[in-house]
Amino acid sequence: MIDENGEQLGIVPTYEARRQAQDKGLDLVEIAPQAQPPVCKIMNYGKFRYSKEKQEKKNRKAQIKVKELKLRPGIADNDIMIKVSHAKEFLSEGAKQTKGDDRAKNEN
Repeated sequence: MIDENGEQLGIVPTYEARRQAQDKGLDLVEIAPQAQPPVCKIMNYGKFRYSKEKQEKKNRKAQIKVKELKLRPGIADNDIMIKVSHAKEFLSEGAKQTKGDDRAKNEN
């Protein structure tokens, strides 16, 4: 068993571990159920879950968003100007720039 400060308390009976967690107003969480004997930790599970969700959201925001512009022959001049303004906007947001043939090479 591990206490809320990360110190190992050794092998403790389940009823004793639950009592210690309840006395401290915290939760007893099973960390490694496959271990022999199972490893449990005394912690505030609500706070742990909140910080884990917050970290996952931060990681999702850090992912690269792919934005794509296609220019084809026969596009009207005003449409090209709109696409150029969109490209400038994407680049100002920090999007990476590649050529179409570069992506084709990377996918193969």
